[in-house]
Amino acid sequence: MSAGGDLPLLLALAAAASAGKGGWAVVALPELGPRAAADAGLELGAGMWIDAPGRRWPHVLATVMEAVPVVMVGPLPPAPERMARRLSAVMRRSGAILLAAGGWEGADVRLRVTTVVWEGVGTGFGLLRGRRATVVSTGRRAAAQARQADLWLPGPDGLVSAIAPAAIPGSEGPAAGQRALRVLG
Repeated sequence: MSAGGDLPLLLALAAAASAGKGGWAVVALPELGPRAAADAGLELGAGMWIDAPGRRWPHVLATVMEAVPVVMVGPLPPAPERMARRLSAVMRRSGAILLAAGGWEGADVRLRVTTVVWEGVGTGFGLLRGRRATVVSTGRRAAAQARQADLWLPGPDGLVSAIAPAAIPGSEGPAAGQRALRVLG
């Protein structure tokens, strides 16, 4: 799955995917720090960081996918075709979820944040309370039909959740009809 370059979306997906599954890893994303991971809900004691996987990054990524169920990956050069097939096979066999910060050639689902509105800042002052984002989903096979959702990413309560359509114009906080975002599973 590709998060289209939006780190808050990537972290929300990783937190949802790793809930109750144990470990997770970050490969080639040195800008992602432990504080951001913890704030998103990832258990730091179960995480692994590999900032610079080197020239043999496909082998590193395959090994990591065999070790942990959720892997976030940053920008990497394209994998040779044979190695790309091997990475896909490792994912199928291990059941690992690969979440790409940017684009990923073999991604079945591509997410893209199209608009962002920060809540809480008045005319030049105030505290940020939440980030409303419109996320568009496209993909292959079952995900071929484009879909769109408005999310708190994160919301005033610090959680990721869907925004009820009636709550979007002039919204000051989570709507009464809001439901928790169930990203995967």
